[in-house]
Amino acid sequence: MGKKAKWRRHTLEFKRQVVERMKTCQNVHELARELKVQRKLLYTWKYQLEGRPEPRHVNLAITAEDRKDKRHGEEIAKLKAALADKTLENDFIRSALLRVKEARQKNTETGASASTTSSSRGRKSKAR
Repeated sequence: MGKKAKWRRHTLEFKRQVVERMKTCQNVHELARELKVQRKLLYTWKYQLEGRPEPRHVNLAITAEDRKDKRHGEEIAKLKAALADKTLENDFIRSALLRVKEARQKNTETGASASTTSSSRGRKSKAR
């Protein structure tokens, strides 16, 4: 029976270095043999670092420009969702502050006491 290869995890930095070496090397097959990895794995890393899908996962009907447009559209959708969340949060805080302000005005008009008690130090506080 043949030997089974052990699974190895490679760091992102290692992958970047290998992709840089691929750009300058004359023979990718030799580089793969030297690193003891499959040649197709080197290209997979290259595609991943470039932000492109692997050739076997590429829809050839979609151009690179369309993929870029799709990525931008997804980013815009995420930003719009984040903006909507912040707007809701802002509206909630604004309405809460308005209710507090109205309650304070109502208390001062009716002569009601403040909603908080005076401090235990009273008027003898050193902070003046």
